[in-house]
Amino acid sequence: MVKAYLRYEFSAAFGVITSSANPTYDASGKLLFTASLENISVWNAKQGSLVRQLSPVVTSTSTGSGASGGGVAEVTVLCCAPGSATIAAGYSDGTVRLWDYLSGECSVTFRGHKTAVSCLRYNGGGSLLVSGGRDTDLVVWDVVGETGLYRLKGHKDQVTDVSFLPGQSKLVSCSKDGLVKVWDLDTQHCCQTLTGHKAEVWSLDVNPAGTRLATGSTDNEIRVFAAVEVTGGGGAPAAGGAAPGREDRDHIVLVAMGSVRRGAAAHERVAMLRFSGDGEWLGVQAAGKGLELFRVRDEDEARKKLKRRKRRRKEKVAKKAAGRATTGTTRTTEVTAAVMMTRTTQRQDWAYLLAVSKGAKIKAFCFAPPAVKLAAGVACRLVLSLSNNCIEILNVASETHSYDTASRIDLGGHRSDVRALSLSSDDSALLTASSAALKLWNPRTGSCLATMDSGYGLCVLFAPGNKFAVIGTKEGTLEVFDLGAATRVHVEEGAHGGAVWALAPLPNKTGFFSGAADKTVKLWHWSVVSLEGGSKSLRLAHVRTVPMADDVLAVRCSPDGKLLAVALLDATVKVYFADSMKFFLSLYGHKLPVLCMDISSDSSMLLTGSSDKNIKVWGLDFGDCHKSLFAHGDAVMSVAWVPGTHYAFSAGKDRLLKYWDLDRFELLLELPGHHGEVWCCGVSQFGDFVITGSHDRSIRRWERTAEPFFVEEERERRLESLFEADMETTAADRDAAAGAAGNDATGTAAATPAGRRTLEAVSAADAIIDALEAAALEMDRLRTADRERAEAAAAGRPPPQPLPPNALLAGLAPSAYVLKVVSGVRASELEQAVMMLPFADALRLLGYLPQWLQAGGPAVELTVRLAVLLVRLHQGQLVATAAARPVLLALQRRLRGAAQGLKDVVGFNLAAMSHLTRRAREREGVTEADVIVPAKRQLLGKGA
Repeated sequence: MVKAYLRYEFSAAFGVITSSANPTYDASGKLLFTASLENISVWNAKQGSLVRQLSPVVTSTSTGSGASGGGVAEVTVLCCAPGSATIAAGYSDGTVRLWDYLSGECSVTFRGHKTAVSCLRYNGGGSLLVSGGRDTDLVVWDVVGETGLYRLKGHKDQVTDVSFLPGQSKLVSCSKDGLVKVWDLDTQHCCQTLTGHKAEVWSLDVNPAGTRLATGSTDNEIRVFAAVEVTGGGGAPAAGGAAPGREDRDHIVLVAMGSVRRGAAAHERVAMLRFSGDGEWLGVQAAGKGLELFRVRDEDEARKKLKRRKRRRKEKVAKKAAGRATTGTTRTTEVTAAVMMTRTTQRQDWAYLLAVSKGAKIKAFCFAPPAVKLAAGVACRLVLSLSNNCIEILNVASETHSYDTASRIDLGGHRSDVRALSLSSDDSALLTASSAALKLWNPRTGSCLATMDSGYGLCVLFAPGNKFAVIGTKEGTLEVFDLGAATRVHVEEGAHGGAVWALAPLPNKTGFFSGAADKTVKLWHWSVVSLEGGSKSLRLAHVRTVPMADDVLAVRCSPDGKLLAVALLDATVKVYFADSMKFFLSLYGHKLPVLCMDISSDSSMLLTGSSDKNIKVWGLDFGDCHKSLFAHGDAVMSVAWVPGTHYAFSAGKDRLLKYWDLDRFELLLELPGHHGEVWCCGVSQFGDFVITGSHDRSIRRWERTAEPFFVEEERERRLESLFEADMETTAADRDAAAGAAGNDATGTAAATPAGRRTLEAVSAADAIIDALEAAALEMDRLRTADRERAEAAAAGRPPPQPLPPNALLAGLAPSAYVLKVVSGVRASELEQAVMMLPFADALRLLGYLPQWLQAGGPAVELTVRLAVLLVRLHQGQLVATAAARPVLLALQRRLRGAAQGLKDVVGFNLAAMSHLTRRAREREGVTEADVIVPAKRQLLGKGA
């Protein structure tokens, strides 16, 4: 009989405040966004409280991790849209998701990169989004149309940063290939390449006025370029940062203005640089623990600074000239001074203000937007994302040029790896230990209840009653904590002479065993002492020490209290009688040391996990090995039995949690989700959920559901998922090779199709083909019915019964049914789906377009887009196919009129909006010149 099991699914992740992506504000400055691995955390910037998390939801896969977060890629970059409640997130699998952070829903998913997305940027209006990836490509996305426009190819290494030039159809990108490229979005080609950098260019940014571009590389200088409009017509500008000739009238190019020397952190490469929202500040983040802040002087202040510099230089030259005997030396000195003045002109626009240094590495930063109201004396506000899972908000003083920490967001997570965890006896509390803190959690809600300073915790244990806890540290001490008061009440100094690797409670609740690297196992009993004031506290009483032959790595006591298993560094497991500590069994078989083990509830089986990537099941009656299973792709770090069963969980450095039936020795489920090594896991008393802790600082809960599954089906699903992943990778490589071949053929950096072939696009193409087949069969059925009706009328017979509606087509006409299926395809996947249609099906689809245009309505825009796609893709075959001529002629008669109707509607709406804007300005007494002239001056950069 086939056995069914209940599925475990990912339920929640908590403990991560910020991961690798940059923090960012919304336009109002009230909300702060940080990446928490695959989730986006939305914080109240003033209160430091978590508002919500934006979590991607995936369908059930072969791994059984069908809830949000299971196997989803990590967020690598964030960018908030201007003027809307949308935030764009790039992921490590190459996808870009657009989130509505008010509703918490993912509105659009773009798939265009093969590898991780490294940078994102919106244009000024928020209608275009550009993404750069580690696959060296830039993809421009239409946010309104929810589709990719084109792919820009030209860089030879990872694209590190990208930015639009405000008010212009230009895009600037930099890469690890040492190049800065300017792209013309109208012609979709690279119009300028800057080659002055000697190594990788890691970041760039354009000031809000669009007049200055700053780039950061591996050296100690920030290079500054001016965005200027040059006259002339035709031809691409010259490379290297020089202004082109007068032949190029319509291009905005970058002209080198000089460089600004960095300060204290100049010995480290630039990791990120950004202008503030008002353009007054420039932050330069180094790759280590430093961040430098520059103030951008306005035009008048820079001119005064330059005049003072010139005057001092002239005075110095005159003083030197007075002591010279020859005029030639004076002439040389004056020329040298003039050259030095030219080189330092740009430096007058930038003032080095201060250097920010932190104890942890700074991953990313952002400025508070101009809408944030700052306190008196505060010049600007910075948000730092630190590598220790912490967010710091800094205020920079305007007079003293110093900074102070306004607030920190750090209580909701550990500063380092979650190395050990323990569930209370009633599953109502969870303890986790890291290198410097012990945290108490509610495992159901994920809320942090208390944080206590501790040593480097390697193992943790609840005391009976769940009011106290003890941890074993790397220093060899045992620390006792009062969980109610959230304080450390006792430290057992010298408990062991080495790291305490394991704590094993006694089933009678009188004490516990501890095993350490000093080659001893010690027995401790709980002791209650009376303190001043009548209160009582918990202490430890040492009872017995048992020496071992090697370092002790794991200790477990059987639930019946009879046996004690000890894992040693020599890859063996010794079993003793718990009461007398007499030797009973020695278990050999692992090739590398056993790192973890657990004994089943009936005390009959021992499960061990080792550095050799295997788990072994042993019988405790005779010490025989029941089965050895290759479990993980790396060392097995934790194993745990499900109470009352012979099911077990194992966790390893390969980032996976696995579910096993150890009566049948079968793998039941693979549960991915962690983005780092899994160090520990714990199962609840009833087996209804599992908790895991990881190197990625996250704590994840996996809950048992009521959904049954079968082992054979899961095995088939795993094989299918491997096949589909391989197919998708092959298709992506094929598309990339085709794009590269086209690029090499032209010899220039140019644009290619934006999308990437995915399983969703393949499914959409199959759905369209099925709809066309069903519609063709329905049309044959209708024609047959019409012919029978005509024959009956000619013969004088009564007409046949009318045909019932086709249930397969949901009662719709064939044309309406095909339109419904095509409309259901996501806009971001439509182009790739149409590209995969065979020509015969594409011709059939083209035949429906005139009918959709004649019907009008909301299908006109979709029809126009499909017509352009199909004609562009199959132009050669359509010209050579005689059957396509009537279809194309019918489409030509209707297409231009329908498109012109849409343009008329948009034009009418734009004119109405302009009229309403003018009326509003007239009521406020503001003329058009008051608005347009300052804007043009700011855009063109007067005095640049």
